[in-house]
Amino acid sequence: MTPLPPLGLRWTVGDVSARGFRALRLSLLGARRVFGPAADLAVVVNSLPPEEARRRTGAVPAEVRWLPAGDLPEGLRAHLDAGMAEGVAWKLAPLRLFPDRWELAFDNDLILWSLPDSLRGWLASRDAGRCVLAADVERALGAFDTLCGPLALNTGIRGFPPGYDLEAALLAVLARNPVPLRSELDEQGLQVAAMQAAADPVVVGVEEVSICSPFWPKRPELGTAGAHFVGLNARNLPWDWYGRPASDCQNGNFDRWEPVMAARVGA
Repeated sequence: MTPLPPLGLRWTVGDVSARGFRALRLSLLGARRVFGPAADLAVVVNSLPPEEARRRTGAVPAEVRWLPAGDLPEGLRAHLDAGMAEGVAWKLAPLRLFPDRWELAFDNDLILWSLPDSLRGWLASRDAGRCVLAADVERALGAFDTLCGPLALNTGIRGFPPGYDLEAALLAVLARNPVPLRSELDEQGLQVAAMQAAADPVVVGVEEVSICSPFWPKRPELGTAGAHFVGLNARNLPWDWYGRPASDCQNGNFDRWEPVMAARVGA
């Protein structure tokens, strides 16, 4: 097998549900198993102290670094809507944690237990002109939808080659479409538009990392290499699904798969 290049792995987490932290623990353990001891692991924490996030997460590799979220560059802060200034763009604070390395950023509720072929190919090719994004089952790209090409993509997985200037790419999109960021969908659409502007991204397919949820068009099944439990971070989903509280459906789906994933990541 081709050795992996120098690699930095980054997560972002805030004051999420208890299951969100349980998922983060599995995500960290899975990443250590998948990418090996040479990869650096770091969790960027917002909305609570890093020490508290570490406590809520539980037993993880001792070498994981827990860091406070930084500030957005001024050029991006100027585009935050006043109502979203405290809640949008946490994935961009800081923009990059490992700018001189191949960098992968994961949502805390996304768990890998094997290396997706799409990521293996990206890392093996050393293609410094392409980023990585995750496939989705529906489009959720906010005010930047028309700039994002034909695919349904999300930022649950983001990959950057060494030296990639994310700030310049984001500001170039905002120069074309100077709208305020009012929601997480706008933030996601901005990133998707920026990361595919220079070249088509490498896409991690939903068969590799499923969008694992009981709510159609998502599917409550694991992928071949991982699963993204979208919605798990919310403490309460204020609606019903076929007569059941949506939170009970979402939580039950995660609880069903948690022991399976724990075994796969060596928890």
